[in-house]
Amino acid sequence: MLEKIMFGGLLLAFITCANAIEKKDDAYHVYPEDQIQDALRLASEDPEIKVVKVHPGIYRPNSKRQALIWLNRRHEGIQLIAVGNVTLTAASHPAVVNHVIYIGNGISNKTVVQGFKVTGANGFVIRRLTHRLEPDRTLPKNLFFYADGGGIKIFGRSYPTLIGMEVFDNFTSPCGAGISVQHEGYNDQWVILRDCIIRGNRTQVTGSGVDLLPGSAGKMINCLFVGNISNTGQDVVANQSGEKPFKNSGALTIFSTSKAIVENCTFTGNRNAVDDMGNHSVYRNSIFFENTLESEFWMETQRYELMLTAGAKEMKGCFIRGKLHDVHQSISKESNRLNAPDPRFDSSFVPQSDEYDGKGYRPVRDRSKINSSFGGSAVMPDARHEEGESPMGLQPTSNAADGMMPPRPEGLGRFGLPAALLLSHRAQALLHRRALPETQIASSKWRSYF
Repeated sequence: MLEKIMFGGLLLAFITCANAIEKKDDAYHVYPEDQIQDALRLASEDPEIKVVKVHPGIYRPNSKRQALIWLNRRHEGIQLIAVGNVTLTAASHPAVVNHVIYIGNGISNKTVVQGFKVTGANGFVIRRLTHRLEPDRTLPKNLFFYADGGGIKIFGRSYPTLIGMEVFDNFTSPCGAGISVQHEGYNDQWVILRDCIIRGNRTQVTGSGVDLLPGSAGKMINCLFVGNISNTGQDVVANQSGEKPFKNSGALTIFSTSKAIVENCTFTGNRNAVDDMGNHSVYRNSIFFENTLESEFWMETQRYELMLTAGAKEMKGCFIRGKLHDVHQSISKESNRLNAPDPRFDSSFVPQSDEYDGKGYRPVRDRSKINSSFGGSAVMPDARHEEGESPMGLQPTSNAADGMMPPRPEGLGRFGLPAALLLSHRAQALLHRRALPETQIASSKWRSYF
């Protein structure tokens, strides 16, 4: 009898909480005292209203679980939109979720997540209640499902559109601190990242900024990668598999059966830019400039801009300054600018040099300068930055210090950011190895974990 009373009380509390979500102007509205997941549930059950708007504040978990918020096939078609300055954080003395955002199986490009700051992941891993955020039981859940994707984890047949996101100051082990994409071979469609900032993320092993695990696909259009650091410790996967460790990965890692489209993006001030183990990726009109950030681990390795282990499908219109590993000579001197001049970045990492017109990332306020040939969502950010706010800044709030990971300004040399950066990276890109053996090593080593 007592158990029935307790269950009834919990059910009543849940219903009361959900009913508190405001519904008006064809959207569900969430405020700091509300739970975003309640609004997502209501929108998933509503046949007409599929928009959830989250109002300014810091939203953090109130219990140990796998994700702060999650979307799966039940949430297909929802548009989750930040209205103003909204931070989603895993930080809660300490981080108590694996992922800040989980986007699972059964999601198409029609599902949009827009305008959020995503931060605070710090290597927390829990495996309980997996079915709550991922109801699909046919796809195997491995180490990377639980441990990768501290900021955002994308899994299975999942192809969301992420617009105007700022993913920063996250740490994971082994890989994918900022965004981890794990399509499990279902890569006939693409995750879309548009107008995003990926900064100051750190991984123990690879892909600190964005990690495309084997059999995945991602389009990155007008995105900025800065201050990300991989390989901050021992390769925990190699320690178990007996293979040679990853020591020198990039901010973007693309595994051998994965593919990326990188257009009008800027990579600068990272510990290496891109390590690409496949030969299916496209790079257009992007900037790779002095990705020479050092860390305290694997000091014997040398920094680079691009490591194309098996080549690239296409690379044109890119400005590159720094070391290249391109044994298949995919990078044409006629189609790209090697040993490029100093872009003279401003505080928002917009090149001030006229030679860089139409190249690299631009903040949304300069959206007219971007001419992307790839599609995405029709939804565009309402206001990417508050008036007077630096696009790289984290504005103080009443509880910003409560569990938030502090930014780190040191170690960037000439890239000393006005808005401090953390560290991060996750990729593949092994120095001291030949191209073909490296691909074989990567394939054999990671296959046992997928």
